[in-house]
Amino acid sequence: MKVTKTPFDGLLIIEPIIHTDGRGYFFESYNERSFSEAGLSFSFVQDNQSWSRASVVRGLHFQAPPLAQVKLVRVLSGAIWDVVVDLRKREPTYGKIFEVELSAENKRQLLVPRGFAHGFSVLSSGAELLYKSDTLYAPELQRGIRFDDPALKIEWKLPAGVTPTVSETDRSWPALEQLPDYF
Repeated sequence: MKVTKTPFDGLLIIEPIIHTDGRGYFFESYNERSFSEAGLSFSFVQDNQSWSRASVVRGLHFQAPPLAQVKLVRVLSGAIWDVVVDLRKREPTYGKIFEVELSAENKRQLLVPRGFAHGFSVLSSGAELLYKSDTLYAPELQRGIRFDDPALKIEWKLPAGVTPTVSETDRSWPALEQLPDYF
């Protein structure tokens, strides 16, 4: 696997080695030993899968301490514009965003460390995601920031004139500047 560092401490792009032949392809989407050899030791305890239609925006979500999560995100079908926001106030990248296209075609994965809010928009007619997390979901610790926080200036890459489909919960999150110091 190829591990690419980003300008954000701990935020990594993981690209598997794809083996192709006349039948199709094969790759290891996760291998504990390969991750460990790359210095990435996580004990993933939960897999989550979702499907969303075109122009859906989900996020920006995170789970607060003491059960903050590391996530390994990948796309099984379709394509998304994946966005994370650094919530770690002691980091020079606090309040900055990182964006990357993840798709079934490019097979990239994003390793999102604790201290980041995560969201995505669907670029294709639909997209199915799978992500691993290293702590179990705790609904009482679910938090978020507004997907359309004007201070973040996130371009969700939706077609011009298209209004994103967003849940009421995601519309109700506070702006980044209103968040307590969780991390």
